[in-house]
Amino acid sequence: MAAISQHDYGLLFLNLINILPLSTMLSKPTFFAFIIVAFEALFILQQWRHPIFHFLLLSYFFFAIKTYFLKSKQPRPVYLVDFSCYKPPSKCKVPFSSFIHHASMIEAFDTESVEFMAKTLVSLGLSQETYLPPALHCIPPKTHHRESINEAQMVLFPVMDELLSKTKLSPHDIDILIVNCSGFCPSPSLSSIIINKYSMKSDIKSYNLSGMGCSAGTISVDLAQNLLKTHENKTAIVLSTEILSTGWYSGHEKPKLILNCVFRMGGAGILLSNKKQAENTSKYKLIHSLRTQRAYDDTAYYAVYREEDSRGILGVTFNKDLLQAVSETLRSHITLLGSQILPFTEQFFHVISILRKKLIDKSAEIYTPNFKTVVQHFCLPSSGKPLIREVAKGLNLNGRNIEPALMTLHRFGNQSSSSWWYELGYMEGKWRVKKGDKIWVLGLGTGIKCCSLVLECLRPIVEDDKKSPWSCCIQQYPIQ
Repeated sequence: MAAISQHDYGLLFLNLINILPLSTMLSKPTFFAFIIVAFEALFILQQWRHPIFHFLLLSYFFFAIKTYFLKSKQPRPVYLVDFSCYKPPSKCKVPFSSFIHHASMIEAFDTESVEFMAKTLVSLGLSQETYLPPALHCIPPKTHHRESINEAQMVLFPVMDELLSKTKLSPHDIDILIVNCSGFCPSPSLSSIIINKYSMKSDIKSYNLSGMGCSAGTISVDLAQNLLKTHENKTAIVLSTEILSTGWYSGHEKPKLILNCVFRMGGAGILLSNKKQAENTSKYKLIHSLRTQRAYDDTAYYAVYREEDSRGILGVTFNKDLLQAVSETLRSHITLLGSQILPFTEQFFHVISILRKKLIDKSAEIYTPNFKTVVQHFCLPSSGKPLIREVAKGLNLNGRNIEPALMTLHRFGNQSSSSWWYELGYMEGKWRVKKGDKIWVLGLGTGIKCCSLVLECLRPIVEDDKKSPWSCCIQQYPIQ
């Protein structure tokens, strides 16, 4: 093999410099191929005939091409850029005394119904600071279609304005819009109302989810994630709320009266993106999602059910089997989720305990995996104190883990599909979320449906958000 002179090295360096600009004009596979041909030509000209040079060159070529195509097939990560939560005006507050006084003045309620709602208010864990829409402050409450439209606009428009302001985006920058509301489905849809209000672009992909209960908020984010995995370089907004004026129950059946007591006014907006620059500006990255349901099982299907009572009045029934159905749904859901995110040791102990119970000791308890080994924060369904404690028991969570759910329920009530974002806002307001922390958002709704999101914090959350619904009261919490 001939020796290589300094002149030859100079030519080699100049050849490499001359072909570098091609990388901006050619696709990566074509550029790799061009590099290989160039080096092969150089080897031949320099009389480098030893097979090892050609073998190494071809090996590098195949490795580079394989790496490129494997990477190109993987969808870009989905980032949760920011979110906003609606804080109703003070005039919408409904202290217990006002609620009971108004209820006693409504002819549709008898004394027994009023007393039941008074006891339910206290037992569910709400405070005197929760909110109801203006239509439900009237006597009798206004439940007309126009009132529901007004309530939707009252909640969704400020949430959308704040989210666009925080992220410095124009409505024309939004490529995907998802609006979810379980009980109110107007025509045109709520998503069309938003598009009309903000004059969004004509090719925006819009979706409107209804009838999916409290889990609709997490399901909407899961839908947005799937769309962003399919469409590159896009931005999505999810708007979650529940319109209460259309779901008010004016009857005597106690299982239907619970909805009047626990559900309160609220809404949230979430901005997601798969753009490369979003990595530097986003709060969180969505690293995992899982959806399961038990609608095939009658007990779960009828646990929370909208139907007419004996007098033909429409309402939502909370059946006595609700907690049992929730427990069974969560058991199967967390088993699947655990198999995907838990370390091997936790999965191993869980499987061994199941085998022991089936084969050796029927009375033995099944080991509950410790999700706190991979998750630092939990956003749980805030559907009432009993349900929160039932979920906490099933997951072996302590008081600090369930504090955001209990405090959100206390301050704002059950806001259905938007409650989780108030819980996340609570944790941010307490400066508990650190870079690298994992947050498990657990959505639970009628059906019964379960949807989990696992978020990873990308930067320390220490900013003081004056527009947060927690900004004026966070120092008062937690309370006993």
